[in-house]
Amino acid sequence: MCVLIALVGGIFIPNNGIMALTLVVLGIIVGLVNITEKETTPYLVAAIALIAAGTAGFQILDPITRPLSVGTRVENILGYVGNFVAPAAVIVALKSVWGLAKSQ
Repeated sequence: MCVLIALVGGIFIPNNGIMALTLVVLGIIVGLVNITEKETTPYLVAAIALIAAGTAGFQILDPITRPLSVGTRVENILGYVGNFVAPAAVIVALKSVWGLAKSQ
């Protein structure tokens, strides 16, 4: 659901602080509640991939898709996805480190 919010926000409401804050809060909730210990590694790998993709520089596509600005829209979408995924990834990683430290 949050990825859909990021998709719609990236297309229609780019660079909006309220949208970014909403996704950060939702990411915190997901990180605290929804990611199980079994899902930790796949989630963190996916988070790394999504955050790295957000830095790819898709704006180079804008001259080719001039009226639509596809590159800028893709960057906006991935920026919002990063706003959602990054806080959850930090929480999941901290929970994982905490669990590893407790088991030692």
